Amino acid sequence: MSFFDKKSSLPYFIAEISSNHNQDLNRAKELIDISAEAGFDAVKFQLFTVNELFSSEAISKYPSILDRKQWELPINFIPELKEYAAKRNLHFGCTPFYLSVISEVKDYVDFFKIASYEILWLKLIESCVATNKPLVFSTGMANISEIKAVFDLTKKYPKSDVSVLHCCSAYPTPIEEANISAIKTIRDNFNVKSGWSDHTSNIGVIFNAALKYKAEIFELHIDKEGKGYEFSSGHCWLPREARLVIEGIRDAFSSDGNGEKKPLKSEISDRNWRADAEDGLRPIKSFRKKL
Repeated sequence: MSFFDKKSSLPYFIAEISSNHNQDLNRAKELIDISAEAGFDAVKFQLFTVNELFSSEAISKYPSILDRKQWELPINFIPELKEYAAKRNLHFGCTPFYLSVISEVKDYVDFFKIASYEILWLKLIESCVATNKPLVFSTGMANISEIKAVFDLTKKYPKSDVSVLHCCSAYPTPIEEANISAIKTIRDNFNVKSGWSDHTSNIGVIFNAALKYKAEIFELHIDKEGKGYEFSSGHCWLPREARLVIEGIRDAFSSDGNGEKKPLKSEISDRNWRADAEDGLRPIKSFRKKL
């Protein structure tokens, strides 16, 4: 059974904290609280250092890359964040961006997530799968053959638990380029749990993914109040909107019923108050006699 399998058919929601923690442990905990209150199933943090994320050539050409050092999550936060997430009944995941960090955090994470930009680095992916932790990977910018290469690798690990998220790696993503139907394409091609990693912050896109294309996993970037380091890019959700979309999706799923057309439990008491067949007045005559 997959880590993301649940007794209900409801989608699984991951809150991507990303770098909106602002290197502040208390703020990171507040974002975990916000995620729990909004109805998420899991929280996820990114683990990178700028010097292990970009080549020296890139940093030399674009020195402003070094400004992202303030986006790094201190690795010593992980044990406390894991414990705090567990207290809020949330699964805890991390996105590794360099190899050595995987062994450092594997005992704390419930799952690993591979970012779209790292999909070609099969050594990173294999190192995650080898821990026997569930793996989710995003596919922004990837084609089918590149996704297939990941699955060809994971076949070496028969017990591997791998799920796939379609996304567009533009921040923010134009709605007309969300290409939500690719969720079904991925599911049909690889027979896996597929979902949507959102960079649109658009409620309509989420509902389309959930209701029409049966996305099973969602990842939403979340911020506290618009002051997170990544919020200005325009792809993050604030607490109220995140809660509304999650509650809305779950309400939509719970509204199906059994399809049988008959008076419903909440309607029974009003049946006698319908217009009478003879005189058109409410309530029906047989009930008027009991008033």
